[in-house]
Amino acid sequence: ELYQKYKIKIHFAHRTFSWSNEAKGNAAVHCVIIGFGLEDIDNKRIFDYADIKGEPTERRVKNINPYLVEGSDLVILSRRKTISSVPDINFGSMPNDGGHLILSQSEKEELVKNEPDADKWIRRYTGAQEFINGYSRYCLWLVNIQPQELKKSKEIYRRVEEVRKVRSESNRKTTQELSKFPTLFGENRQPDTNYLLIPGVSSENRKYIPTGFLSPDIITSNSCLIIPYATLYHFGILTSEMHMAWVKYVCGRLKSDYRYSNTIVYNNFPFPENITDKQKQTVETCAQAVLDTRAKYPDSSLADLYDPLTMPPDLLKAHQKLDKAVDLCYRPQPFTSELNRIEYLFELYEKLTAPLLSTSKQKPRKPKNPQ
Repeated sequence: ELYQKYKIKIHFAHRTFSWSNEAKGNAAVHCVIIGFGLEDIDNKRIFDYADIKGEPTERRVKNINPYLVEGSDLVILSRRKTISSVPDINFGSMPNDGGHLILSQSEKEELVKNEPDADKWIRRYTGAQEFINGYSRYCLWLVNIQPQELKKSKEIYRRVEEVRKVRSESNRKTTQELSKFPTLFGENRQPDTNYLLIPGVSSENRKYIPTGFLSPDIITSNSCLIIPYATLYHFGILTSEMHMAWVKYVCGRLKSDYRYSNTIVYNNFPFPENITDKQKQTVETCAQAVLDTRAKYPDSSLADLYDPLTMPPDLLKAHQKLDKAVDLCYRPQPFTSELNRIEYLFELYEKLTAPLLSTSKQKPRKPKNPQ
């Protein structure tokens, strides 16, 4: 806001580098240095660090934007709708239950052992940590449960009563209202079709954010984002180097980890335009190859598969083929660096949003006086 309010101009920028001092046991700190002013200058400079611990390479540029890349002074703002023609994204379902609708593996087994009929009300439940690290949790999914069935299960009835109590004692009026519906999640966004899951938070150490398709019988929590009706093509684009370049520059951070956003990252991401059927099919084929390669390692979690040190070579090669297929959907010339990618994406973003901006600035016409 201050950047736009005062029309600040960036004169030079040292992009991310590792700063350290000679103090004993000092922690490595990642820094940027930005020189700016209220007046514009002709000679602007960006210092890039191919090795964040090495020496920079200087580039002369016409303009430096707030993301410290060459380009116009754009700022990516929150957007409720996508700028591309792609399926909508949303957060998963929020229990708001004080933990009483959620079951660990042992709690689930104990409940089914004591009350076998309760099994039909139990669903697999996954959040970002469960999805990435491959461990199981469950939830009570009591949509359409009959009153007599609820009373039949002592443990489920007890848990529902605890949910009602927790919600009714909340300081928030909206949560208190939810106490009237204690069998249900506070916010139910579960789709009735297969969907693509994107973890809300993922380690910056991974080259790609692990994403994947889930069936509607698996309940996803609000620590993830979900895209119902997503296809292999959408999966391919979202798990590519192009999308990761966008994520690295645009998304928020939790400590240093990526914090994926629907309104900032996904809705503003410029998907390729005017692709051919052949290009789309190639992306889909390569995307399926990534999923097939993952399936060869059923005992490995996504955390293991996408750890830079333990990532199987054939999975990395499958991703590299997918990256090339996605790149060609954007342009025939190869991208030489991540910086090259993000500069291209920012230009495409401006192109796609220009008509949206002009439309939003148009004043509504006053109705004509009746004759």
